Amino acid sequence: MSYNIPDHLKGLTDEEVKKSQKEFGYNQIDGQQKSSWYYLLFNILKEPMLLLLIAVSIIYVIVGNYTEALFMFGAIVAVSAISFYQDNRSRIALEALEKLNEPLSIVIRNSKVVQVPTHEITVGDLCIIEEGKMINADGKIVHSNDFSVNEASLTGESFSVFKSSDTTDANVYSGTLVVSGLAVIKVTAIGKNTRLGKIGQSIKEIKEEVSPLQKQITRFVKNMAYIGIAVFLMVWIYSFYQTGSIIESLLTGLTLAMSVLPEEIPVAFTTFMALGAWKLMREGIIIKQSSVVETLGSTTVICTDKTGTITENTMHLKQLYDFKTDKTYNHDEFKETDLSQLITYAMWSSEPVPFDPMEKTIHNIYEQTQQTDRRNEFRMIHEYPLDGKPPMMTHLFENHSGERIIAAKGAPEAILAVSDLTEQQKEVLRKKIQTFGQEGYRVLGVAKSTFTGNHFPEKQQDFSFEFLGFTVFYDPPKQGIQDVFQKIYDAGIKVKVITGDNADTTKAIALQAGIRNSTSAVNGAEITNNTPSELIALTKKTTLFTRMFPEVKLAMVKALKQDDEVVAMLGDGVNDAPALKAAHIGVAMGNKGTEIAKAAASLVIVDDNLDKLITGIAAGRRIYANIKKAVQYIISIHIPIILTVSLPLFLGWKYPTIFTPVHVIFLELIMGPTCSIVYENEPMEKNTMRQKPRKMTETFLNWKELIMSIIQGLVITAGVLFAYQYTVQNGGSEEKTRAIVFTTLIFSNILLSYTNRSFYYSIFESLKNRNLLLLGITLATLTLLFSILFITPVSRFFQVATLTFNEIMFALTVAGISVLWFEIYKLIKRIRHKN
Repeated sequence: MSYNIPDHLKGLTDEEVKKSQKEFGYNQIDGQQKSSWYYLLFNILKEPMLLLLIAVSIIYVIVGNYTEALFMFGAIVAVSAISFYQDNRSRIALEALEKLNEPLSIVIRNSKVVQVPTHEITVGDLCIIEEGKMINADGKIVHSNDFSVNEASLTGESFSVFKSSDTTDANVYSGTLVVSGLAVIKVTAIGKNTRLGKIGQSIKEIKEEVSPLQKQITRFVKNMAYIGIAVFLMVWIYSFYQTGSIIESLLTGLTLAMSVLPEEIPVAFTTFMALGAWKLMREGIIIKQSSVVETLGSTTVICTDKTGTITENTMHLKQLYDFKTDKTYNHDEFKETDLSQLITYAMWSSEPVPFDPMEKTIHNIYEQTQQTDRRNEFRMIHEYPLDGKPPMMTHLFENHSGERIIAAKGAPEAILAVSDLTEQQKEVLRKKIQTFGQEGYRVLGVAKSTFTGNHFPEKQQDFSFEFLGFTVFYDPPKQGIQDVFQKIYDAGIKVKVITGDNADTTKAIALQAGIRNSTSAVNGAEITNNTPSELIALTKKTTLFTRMFPEVKLAMVKALKQDDEVVAMLGDGVNDAPALKAAHIGVAMGNKGTEIAKAAASLVIVDDNLDKLITGIAAGRRIYANIKKAVQYIISIHIPIILTVSLPLFLGWKYPTIFTPVHVIFLELIMGPTCSIVYENEPMEKNTMRQKPRKMTETFLNWKELIMSIIQGLVITAGVLFAYQYTVQNGGSEEKTRAIVFTTLIFSNILLSYTNRSFYYSIFESLKNRNLLLLGITLATLTLLFSILFITPVSRFFQVATLTFNEIMFALTVAGISVLWFEIYKLIKRIRHKN
C-alpha cells in the first residue's frame, strides 16, 4: 500500500493500541447474542421430539420399566447429540463466513501503514479512508486531499460534502461513504459510541430474511405437528377405550406422535443452507446470508456491469487523439511533444491520489512522458465532482504564484457539449468516438478552461472549455469469459449488460465476450422517465443498456423483479451499490470492487472470477434438489411408520402394539442422519445446469411430487403389513412378527434412501455419484439391525425373535418390491422424455 502521508503522522504504538482497546473495547455494535454451545443445547432440549422422549422416559420410570427408561434416556442423548452436531456445524460455518465478511481497515501504527480487521480499530487510531470506502468509526480529519463524503445514511442529504482539517466541520462518521479523495482521521469514537451506534442503526448489519422455501417448510412442519397432536389424542382415547389402561394407552399415543413428527426437516434445511454457504466460501464465494444459497439456484437473469466484471479493469491507454494536430497517436508515440498538453490536462483532471484504474494509468503516463513533474507545485482549490448525464468532472488547481489550472474530463459526449466547437467539428469528433467504440475502446474527452475570479460558476458546465482531445483506453474481456456466458445461457439464464460506457464500446466488448445480442443498445437518458411497465417491456427485448447512471440501474433491477425475474446484479463500483442492494442477489467483486459495493452485495466473488457465479448457481440448484429429496424421503418413510403403529390397533389385529417407542426412536435415529447428513452431501445430478431455472415462488413440493411421495409411502406400508399378516397367518409369535415387520421396514428405509437419490435417473446411474456418507450410514444401520436380531440381550430388549436366513431374505424381497417398483416408473419417465 503506497500513500503520500505526511511524516509527522506516526499513529499508535502496539502498547497504546492494547491500552485503548482495554479502555474503550472493540469497534463493534452489540448485536444479537452469538449462538454458544450451551445456547444451542438449550434450544435442542425444547424440541418437540425431545419433549416426547422425556415424557416416555418418565412413564417408563413410573411403571418400573427401567431398562426401557434407560434406553430412552440414551435415545435422548443420541438425538440431542445428532441435533447438536448439525447445529454446531451450521454455527461454525456461519461464524467462519461472518469473520470472512468483515472488511479490513487501513491504519497507521508504529509509523507504518497496515491493514487490520475493522473491529480492531480503537480510539486514537489514525485511519486512512479513500474514495469508494465506507468509514468505520467516528473521527476528526488530520490530513486530507480532495476529500468529500456522502452522509446520507445519517442526514438523509444525498449531496456530497467537502471536508478537511480546516473546514468548520472536520468530523467524519461511521457508516458514511467517501465519494472522492483521501483523508487521515484520528478516531474519536467506536462501536456503539459512534453517532450511528447511538441512534441504533448499522448499515453493515444485514437482516436475514425468511426465504419462500423456509416459509413453506415451516408451514409444512407446523401442519404435521398439528396432525400429530390430533392423532395422538385420537389414539390415546381409542386405546384407553379398548384396554382401560391409561399408561399403556398413553405410551401407544406417544409412540404414534413420535412417528408423525417430521422434526428432521427443519434441521435438514438449516444444515443444507449453512453448509452450502460454507462450501462456497471454500470455493472463493463469500455468502453473507445463508438463504442466498437457495435463491442462487433460482436465478433467471444476470445483470452485469461491463468494466471490471466482463472486462479485466486494467485500462491500457492504447491511443491518444490530439485535436490541434488532428492525429491519433499509439502507445509508443506518447512522448511526442504535441501530446504534452493533452496528457498534462488529462492528469490534472484526475484525482490527485487516483483510485480509478484509468486515472492511475493517466498518472503513470504523465510520469513517463513529462520532463518536469509539477504535481507538488499546485494544490487543488476547487473541485466539481463527477456529475451530469453523461458525466464529467472538473478540477481547479493553483500554485503560490497564482498560476491556475482548470482541467476537465469525462464522457466524450459531455465534454463536446461544453466545449467551444462548431457543430461541424463536433460531428467529425462524434464519428471518431464511434470508430473507437466499435473497436471496443473506452473514450474520455479532455478539455481546459481559464477563470480569473474566485466566485466559481455553480455548475462546471458553465465554464467555457477548450477541447484538447481524447484518451482512448482498452479494457479487454477477461480470459475465458466466453465459456462463462455459454454456461449461463446453457442454464437457461438471460444476460443484461447495464453499464455507464457508450453503446459502441459496449456492443464491441459484448460481442467479444460472447453475449448474445440482436437489438440496439438503449441509452440511460432515453429511459429516465419511463414507467415501470415501459421498463418491463424494454427489458424483455433489450440486452445492452448503456450510459446508465445509478438511478436508472436501480429502476432496471426493480422492473425485472416486478416481472417475476430472479435478478443477480453484478458490479464493483460505487454507482452499482443501489442496484446491488435492490437485486435478489447482489454480486460484488472482491479484488477490484469498492467497499461500498461489497457492503451492498449479498455475495462477494473473492478473485473476481465470474465463473464462480456459475459455481454458486450450480450449488444453489444442487442444494434445492437435495432438500426436496430429503423431504420426499422423510414423507415416504414416515407414512409406513405411522400406519404400522396405528392400523393394527384400529383394525383390531392380533398384535395391536407391534411397535413400541423403542422401535420408533430407533427408526428416527436412522432417518435423521440420512436426510440431513447424507442428502446434504449428495452430488449434483448430471444435466442440472442444462435445465431452466425454477420459479422462486413455486412450492418446494408440488402436488404431483407430494402425491408420488405419499404413493411411495403407501406401497411400503402395503409391503410391511403384508409381511405382518403373512407371518401371523403362518403361526408367527408376536416377537417373530415384530422382527420381520421391523426388518422389512429397515430394509425398505435403506433401499428408499438409494432410489430417492434421483427421481429421474436409475439407481444404478445414481450409484456412480460418489457419496461415502450414504455407504457409511447403510453399513451402520445393517450392523445395528443384525445386532438386534442376533445378540440375545439386545433381541430381548427390542422384544424380537432371531430370524432365519430365509426369513431375512423374505423381508428383503418384500422391501425390494415395495421400493424398487419406483425404478420402473423412472424408466417410463425417461422413455417419455426422450420421445
